[in-house]
Amino acid sequence: MTATPALADDLQRQVDAIVQPLMQAQRIPGMAVAVYANGQAHYFSYGVADKADNRPVTRDTLFEVGSVSKTYTATLVALASAQGKLDLDAPASRYQPALEKSALGSASILELGAYSADCLPLQFPDEVSNDKQALVFLQQWQQKTERGTRRCYSNPSLGLFGNLAAQAQKRPFAELMRQDLLPGLGLKHTYLQVPAAERSHYAQGYDANERPIRVSPGPFADEAYGIKTSATDMLAYLRAQLDPQGLSADMAKAIAITHGGYFQVGDMTQGLGWERYPYPVALDTLVKGNGVQMIREAQATKRLQPAQPAGPAYWYNKTGATTGFGAYVVFVPSKGMAIALLANRNYPNDERVRAAHAILSAVTP
Repeated sequence: MTATPALADDLQRQVDAIVQPLMQAQRIPGMAVAVYANGQAHYFSYGVADKADNRPVTRDTLFEVGSVSKTYTATLVALASAQGKLDLDAPASRYQPALEKSALGSASILELGAYSADCLPLQFPDEVSNDKQALVFLQQWQQKTERGTRRCYSNPSLGLFGNLAAQAQKRPFAELMRQDLLPGLGLKHTYLQVPAAERSHYAQGYDANERPIRVSPGPFADEAYGIKTSATDMLAYLRAQLDPQGLSADMAKAIAITHGGYFQVGDMTQGLGWERYPYPVALDTLVKGNGVQMIREAQATKRLQPAQPAGPAYWYNKTGATTGFGAYVVFVPSKGMAIALLANRNYPNDERVRAAHAILSAVTP
């Protein structure tokens, strides 16, 4: 559904007034904004996907979404759980024999997915350049904290989480994503590797020095930050979070699993991939919850037992970035609203949060 012309024009003015100054202040070449509210989908496109040829951004432009990819990985893992192919409470060593007798081998799948198995680093060290070396690094890891007491946001932790789901099913992770998860969600323009036929839609990212850049291969890249998608597909993905009707029963169950609350970290409750806050939520709480400290520093955490179920009255969100792209996505089931901000430049999380909050405040019923 799309809005009536009058409503669409009014929302266009409101979004323009928020996004255009943001782009100018942060030197963002191009942005795609998708909003779902009052049962209607809205798309807003700004600037260029590539400065070299002035190719404009459209709702079909493909953006790297960085760590928003973790929510897709979490759904893939949760789907394996819903299908009885993986036990989230099982130790990692059950599915990855290389971790047997290692410190991380006794950590549960769930703890790894919630960054609470141990204080693993944000990134792998530079000398770890592929998945095989990543597994050796994790095999040799020495425990630093008591399991379940500290949340340390970590690509290695989430990467292993996704890898274990692939090991449990004896299929490559990328194959599971491409053949099972993305089609199961009805996503036709979401990729780990952008195919040749879609390269003309792939935005060019830009780093802090205005140099063109796209994401490079790295250890567990597919699991942790590999998704490229469009505003159209991203909004379809967010609408599936709001209402999984039309998806398989297993996929609907998987989505509910990712929405659950497993660890309490201050005002934020850690789900699988998603982070959630009771709604309504103050802007300052969201800014803090998505801030640099939450990403780069260890946070005291407490496991919720039993886990909190998925619920409608929450603000669910996730930020993501690569060197040349920045993304932020939100959905609030009780309000039936969602938003995606996709940009071909990495810019501060607090600016993304403020922009999304302002836009959703304008459309909140």
